[in-house]
Amino acid sequence: MAANRSQTMWQASKTVWSRGGAVGYYQGLIPWAWIEASTKGGVLVFTASEVETASLGAGINPAFAGLLGGMTGGIAQAYATMGFTTCMKTVEITRQKTAASGAKPPSTWAVFADIYRREGLAGVNKGVNAVAVRQCTNWGSRMGFARLAETSIRKIKGKSETESLGAVEKIVASTIGGALATWNQPIEVIRVEMQSMAKGAASANRPEKLTILNTLSYIYRENGIRGLYRGVTPRIGLGVWQTVCMVSFADYVKIWVKGRQ
Repeated sequence: MAANRSQTMWQASKTVWSRGGAVGYYQGLIPWAWIEASTKGGVLVFTASEVETASLGAGINPAFAGLLGGMTGGIAQAYATMGFTTCMKTVEITRQKTAASGAKPPSTWAVFADIYRREGLAGVNKGVNAVAVRQCTNWGSRMGFARLAETSIRKIKGKSETESLGAVEKIVASTIGGALATWNQPIEVIRVEMQSMAKGAASANRPEKLTILNTLSYIYRENGIRGLYRGVTPRIGLGVWQTVCMVSFADYVKIWVKGRQ
């Protein structure tokens, strides 16, 4: 929906279904999403935990400490591996997979090799700065809002800062954090447009060399404010799920690791 902003949710679902049925919803899973998920989680949890712990030790309140940890972790994961993995996932989802001649479309590795041969590292990392801005605001907001929600839940429940929240309470806090963090959907739409290979949907007014600012201007001219928020509904679901996993569940993992030391 971020790449094809004229489509409704139903139309987008039908388009995805037409690209292989249920399998269409898993485009870009192998190997790009696997690489992304297996590396970004480790980078995020390690970096964010170190920054958050140091911030709390310096007397910073939990919400701001979570914000700093999430922002730092988000930037680290973006430049470590997410540049090329999100780029290739978007390529897989938006590229033309049927040839007019009936020939078999190239594999994902062939597409990767072709982009690398033509444009080098910059080509396979296209839009990486937009990814960094997205991840910085993503995880800064998710962790910051989640910690703020945890603080509010403690006050409502009459718990002190040293008392642990229950699993349901932590999941509720992460759900709030993940949902509120989608305020940055325009950055995600910009990122998708910069990495998209949906040439048929592109306007003649689309800049040849895309930057964050001229992509923002292009989307706004073509689709207005609503265009910058296309796809926000499914992303709320994604944001909630990722925040529950990477904040609530990660807290339990950190407690388990400390107990083993």
